[in-house]
Amino acid sequence: MTTRFLRRLIPSTVSSRALAIAFASCAGLAAPLAAEADKPAAIITKDVPAVPDAVVKATQPYLEARRADFLGWNTADHSMLIKTRFGATNQLHTVRAAGASREQVSFGQEPVLTGSLAPSDDNLTVVMRDTGGDEFYQLYRLEDGQLELVTDGKSRNWIGGWSQDGKWLGYTSSRRNGADMDLYIVDPRDPSTSRLVAEVKGGGWQFVGFTPDGTKGIAVNRLSINEAIVYTVDLKTGKKTALTDPKAKTSFVDPKVAADGTVWVVSDAGGSDFLQLGTLDVKTGAFTAKTSEDWDVSDYAIAPDGNFIAYATNEAGVSVMHVMDLPSGKVRKVSQLPQGVIPWAIGPAIQIAPWGEIGFSLSSAKVPGDAFSINPETLDVTRWTKSETGGLDASQNVEPELVTIKSFDGEPITGFLYRPDPAKFPGKRPLLFDVHGGPEGQSRPGFLGSENYYVNELGMALFFPNVRGSDGFGKRFVNLDNGPWKREDSVKDIGAFFDHFADDAAIDASRISLYGMSYGGYVCYASAVHYSDKLKSASCYVGITNFVTFLENTQDYRRDLRRPEYGNETIPDQRKKLEEISPLNHLDKISIPLFVAVGGNDPRVPASEGEQIVEAMDKSGQPAWFLNATNEGHGFHKKENEEYYFQTSVEFWKQTLLEEGK
Repeated sequence: MTTRFLRRLIPSTVSSRALAIAFASCAGLAAPLAAEADKPAAIITKDVPAVPDAVVKATQPYLEARRADFLGWNTADHSMLIKTRFGATNQLHTVRAAGASREQVSFGQEPVLTGSLAPSDDNLTVVMRDTGGDEFYQLYRLEDGQLELVTDGKSRNWIGGWSQDGKWLGYTSSRRNGADMDLYIVDPRDPSTSRLVAEVKGGGWQFVGFTPDGTKGIAVNRLSINEAIVYTVDLKTGKKTALTDPKAKTSFVDPKVAADGTVWVVSDAGGSDFLQLGTLDVKTGAFTAKTSEDWDVSDYAIAPDGNFIAYATNEAGVSVMHVMDLPSGKVRKVSQLPQGVIPWAIGPAIQIAPWGEIGFSLSSAKVPGDAFSINPETLDVTRWTKSETGGLDASQNVEPELVTIKSFDGEPITGFLYRPDPAKFPGKRPLLFDVHGGPEGQSRPGFLGSENYYVNELGMALFFPNVRGSDGFGKRFVNLDNGPWKREDSVKDIGAFFDHFADDAAIDASRISLYGMSYGGYVCYASAVHYSDKLKSASCYVGITNFVTFLENTQDYRRDLRRPEYGNETIPDQRKKLEEISPLNHLDKISIPLFVAVGGNDPRVPASEGEQIVEAMDKSGQPAWFLNATNEGHGFHKKENEEYYFQTSVEFWKQTLLEEGK
């Protein structure tokens, strides 16, 4: 749906309030009569009724929670660099000691994606951010609160690792042709030093670090979640030498070079179903596992002095920290941490300071996301930040329960269920599914944020499924949905969960709705197609509606990375199957209200994916709520847009799932 199409629908003399009432009436939904929320200027809507002032006031405390993401240690003053939000967007802050105030050091209207401190004593910080969510990231040098451009200002750039002396920063850039992420180095203090080290083919390259002597870079070419190749790159000649077998079709994640030259990496090499931490023989490429965990090793860091490694395992979604002493290999488990999640990070999720302290972030049902450290000798845990939760008592939030069932084919699948307080909300409760993206993502028991409002104030149960194809459950499981012929098996998993909750005495199986983002947005649309008889409504956020148009219109640097997962639209039989399973081609089977939200600048799942399904439904006489944040990309990151989208979502669930006003 184009902006021109929307303008044809809206006479300039009609007020937004009158339009909201008219659209709600056309959709068969009750339009609120109370004062309405202010819609941000960058948001375009169709058929979305006004949000009552009562909803704005009730949800506000839940929208004020903030989180702190640990980004690194400052070697000059032993402070932490974190990312958090005090205004409208996430910005960089420093914390000089545990419990100290957060001092903002970056400013601007656009959110910072990440920041990286050089391992030197000059406090050099490099920032990565985009404009309007377009994901054409630029690198900047941060000086006195101002950002000085380091990259070209036009191409897509991705931050990499530092040389050990903190002079050179490796990064990748699409500036040559818009598709291939070539390898570059730069001294950010002088952007004119930026130079191309090696041309590559493909959009999955990352410049992860340098050898100790600074003569070579370490790079990874990620072809899919199952396959990656590790290279060294001569910084003078650009010659790339594979450290791992390019034909092995094995996953290698996050290679790091220790001070003694040993190359460490996380891999499933050797037939392991789970990712283990081990070393690479630089002459033969052989991987030797140094862990034997029953779950994936998700993150790790090597102490600068080489005396130990800190690593985390992902145990059914929960992060468990370990310290491995070197060279003995003895492992000690950290027991003082809250049961929570170390979130995915741009760059290292765990970093070890030169003085030994282990830094990382963690969130849980009761921790909104904060920076922590561990003493490697005593394993004592220190919480450096305590992020605010809008005046609400986070300790009262409900903990999730792990649900495990067998799907249609006997495959075990799991998810996390949050139940509202039965004393406050007696009887059977409505249930909202929340499906993660990826599809190689994973729902984990972190902080619910604004969604705590659904549980605490509306009495809704929330369920976060990990259908087949989710990460964190081994190589076999993540591959179960690959290709167009297996794609709908993950949708059948949703149906199996519907059947399971039909027998749950505390769940009202006649009141179930579903929300999904990105790939979860596809599952959202597909569930509306296959399970309209079991659902009250569905809200699909930046989701795929047609796999062929998605693959044709996603950014060039992403296309080859998505084809191994979904299928190749240029191969006739795969294209036919992709069309067959695309929700856009089965609108006649959707008989429930839909809420479609897109980001106008989305480079991953273009806004046209949502626009085309709304236009088609409109033509068939079945209007859907539609919201386009024109200054956002793949997900909304500006506070005013986040708030408005959440408040309209609350109104959607109240009208369609809770059936208020009927």
